[in-house]
Amino acid sequence: MISITAIIKSKKENIEEVKNMVHFLVNETRKEEACIRYDLHNTENVFIIWEEWKDQPGLDFHNNQSYLQDFIKKSEGLVASPIQVYKTTQSL
Repeated sequence: MISITAIIKSKKENIEEVKNMVHFLVNETRKEEACIRYDLHNTENVFIIWEEWKDQPGLDFHNNQSYLQDFIKKSEGLVASPIQVYKTTQSL
C-alpha cells in the first residue's frame, strides 16, 4: 500500500474556486479502482488530501488522469504556494 499526503494552500481570494476544484478531484479519484482512500481535510484556505493506493501502477494511473493534470494546471495561479506532495510509509 502507498500513502500520499497532498497539501494545497489557496490564496485567500480563491478559496471557493479551489474548494470546488478539489471537491471535483476527490469525487473523480474515488472512482479509481486502485484508490483505497482519498480523504479531504481543510482549514479556511488549506486543503489536505490523505491518499492510500493499492499499488504503484494504480498511483501511476491516477497521476496520468486528465482531471488531475487539469487540476494541477488550473490551480497554479490560484494557490499561495506550490502544492506539496509527500509519499510516506507508516512508521508504527
